[in-house]
Amino acid sequence: QGPLVVSGGGLVQPGGSLRLSCAAPTFTFSNYAMSWFRQAPGKERELGARITGTGDSQIYAESVKGRFTISRDNAKKTAYLQMNLMKPEDTAVYSCNAYSVAVDREFWGQGTQVTVYS
Repeated sequence: QGPLVVSGGGLVQPGGSLRLSCAAPTFTFSNYAMSWFRQAPGKERELGARITGTGDSQIYAESVKGRFTISRDNAKKTAYLQMNLMKPEDTAVYSCNAYSVAVDREFWGQGTQVTVYS
């Protein structure tokens, strides 16, 4: 088990929802910005969403803005990606990333497959 443990991928129909979780039990979670990346077949990995360590600021890729929400619970040391109104083009392997500017350290979680099918 690595420093980031991802769960919540799976199959969903267009218009449906999924929630991904990324647990970080082994390091000072609140010191790290958390991000969700995704990589679709034949495409480069792209940033989907990022949230600061305090949770007070988020950024989203244009392709997911208004549909996906990134959040975190620092007490539970877990980040989330709530995905709503999902589209077939959201099909990808989703990975979470933790990065601390202060110590220039990052961790990656294992990927989880998300498939949106008709």
